[in-house]
Amino acid sequence: MRFAWIDLREVPGRQLQAVVDAAVHARMGGVVAADAELLATLPPTVTRVLAPGGQGPAPKKPGDKAEKGTGAKAAKDTADAGPSSGSGSSPAADGIDVLLRRFGTEDELDALAAGNRAAGGTPAAGLIDVRDDRTLQLSCAGAMKLPYTVIHFADPTKIPLEIVLAAAEPADGKLVTVVDDLEEAAIVFDVLERGSDGILYAPRSADEVFALARLLQATTPQLELSTLTVESIRHVGLGDRVCVDTCSHFEEDEGILVGSYSSGFVLCCSETHPLPYMPTRPFRVNAGALHSYTLGPDNRTNYLSEVGSGSVLLAVGADGRTRRVVVGRAKLESRPLLEIRTHAEDGRLVSLTVQDDWHVRVLGPGGKVLNVTELRTGDELLGYLATDKRHVGLPIGEFCKEV
Repeated sequence: MRFAWIDLREVPGRQLQAVVDAAVHARMGGVVAADAELLATLPPTVTRVLAPGGQGPAPKKPGDKAEKGTGAKAAKDTADAGPSSGSGSSPAADGIDVLLRRFGTEDELDALAAGNRAAGGTPAAGLIDVRDDRTLQLSCAGAMKLPYTVIHFADPTKIPLEIVLAAAEPADGKLVTVVDDLEEAAIVFDVLERGSDGILYAPRSADEVFALARLLQATTPQLELSTLTVESIRHVGLGDRVCVDTCSHFEEDEGILVGSYSSGFVLCCSETHPLPYMPTRPFRVNAGALHSYTLGPDNRTNYLSEVGSGSVLLAVGADGRTRRVVVGRAKLESRPLLEIRTHAEDGRLVSLTVQDDWHVRVLGPGGKVLNVTELRTGDELLGYLATDKRHVGLPIGEFCKEV
């Protein structure tokens, strides 16, 4: 589970109490402060991290973007404090769960690790600034030895983070990356498809804490797919259909959910399977007519006519697993269309209108690939039944009938 530590050391004084309250209410993973008395007032539902003076991230290099979460105050503290003592854990303190200490040499790292092995002390996390290959390798060693390794990367490239993530793959400890803003937090969580275990962020207001909480919750659900039975197929003539080209490689049993009615969708297959007259396009779903709904994250639907570059949709597997995929482009072209009408076990009608061509496919139970022009009455497809009515794509509890 990914998490966030809220760094209180740079929060404006007039915003401090609101940020603390928001961090507790939003169940942030931890709070970092230089004030032990402040931390002692927090409930044990958050990890209380004490960072003594001088333990903030180092200043950024000249020319880096304006400092936000790791700004001038932390930089001044670091300069005033000089090098870290490298000492390990301290005697256990009431209201403190973790002690954050800087390390910059192998001896300092070994002292932290040795202190953590001693009984009765407050566990120590390590903070390191990665600026070159030596500190990069030292951060990898820290990730293997410490319960938490907090890393501030001096440069904007994410290659050093990728290296640490790969090195720390077998480690039990958690990697925490210092970020400057919420946009960087989203990127850090996606690096190598695994991302940093946690982030350290200094918000300016309570609103930013709640925005971060929403980012942490941005996971996709496991869907319970239903078996749909084909009741009719008919040619309906010329219309506009949409091919959705994503920035991701679909698995062979993945596609996107598409339907003419917001109450039910058919799992449309991606073009990962060989075709006799063209190469595979594993990023594409020939999705259906432009009026159709498609299911995206957060239980929201969009018309295919609304989908375009930068849109986010759900890739759905035959077992109901889901993940977010970003759309690179959508192609709208006029083609002959085919209407497929199915019903669920409860009798609910689920309809799909797609291009009338053999190479367009849908998925059946077990991930079976079915060409739409070869479907027959009684064939079984995979789909998803929604319980919500929709208004502008959002669930709403009102009367709505679609025919």
